[in-house]
Amino acid sequence: MPPSPYVFDTSRANFNELVLGNSRKGLVLVHFWTPKAGPCLLLMPRLVQLAADYGGRFLLVLANTDEIGGLAREHGVTSVPTVKFFLSGEVVHTIHGAEPDSTFRAALARFVTLDSDPVRQQALKAHQAGRNEEAIGLLARAAVDHPDDLAISADLAKLLLLSGQPSQALGLLAALPLDARRDGRIAPLLVHLELIAAAEQAPELLVADTPEVHLCLAARALLADEMEAALEGLLRLAQTEPGFRDDIGRRALITLFNLLGPEHESTRRYRAKLAGR
Repeated sequence: MPPSPYVFDTSRANFNELVLGNSRKGLVLVHFWTPKAGPCLLLMPRLVQLAADYGGRFLLVLANTDEIGGLAREHGVTSVPTVKFFLSGEVVHTIHGAEPDSTFRAALARFVTLDSDPVRQQALKAHQAGRNEEAIGLLARAAVDHPDDLAISADLAKLLLLSGQPSQALGLLAALPLDARRDGRIAPLLVHLELIAAAEQAPELLVADTPEVHLCLAARALLADEMEAALEGLLRLAQTEPGFRDDIGRRALITLFNLLGPEHESTRRYRAKLAGR
């Protein structure tokens, strides 16, 4: 993992100074982890990226529970990964497990802000006042100034969509790096825009047996509130054309599962079909 000025390893000897001492100056996140647990290893690079995105607004401290002994238990850690938020020498928040980035960002928003936050608030006020072009301009400039802040890209895409510019919104999100396109704030919006674009394909293109046609038909079924037909079409794409448009069939199904909820009968049925059960 590349070195970062915002990420530190801790030990029993320096924990109090590194964590408690620094927490009196600002927010410190402590990732209690072990190399024996796969979720810990998956979460760690995401936390390091968050620390970089926030540019020093919090420190990330990595605490290997195999090395710090009972210190983790002294702080109430009974499973890993666990991330504790320290401020003013106290634990102010805890996240258990390898939760999505959106969960961490929502928690961070309670304690720290990004430079772009005032601009996003200004853009929101402009939009609420009906000045959409002004709002779009504010966010477009902020996106250039803060290319790693995906909240700006998401807000800008939503405004473009609301302003009747779905193709521009799609172009904006499709140009993001792969990791960004899979971020929890971007992925559902990107799928939504891709389905809008697919549904608008010209009718004369719907005569061939191609992935484009199957996607178009599934998208049109979804817009017509024909959920069963949409799910069937997307499942077919996921099973037969996984390489088509970055696995749009699977991505769209997952988005719809999240929309319907885990207990919905269609979610349970089609999730089982997608898993091959």
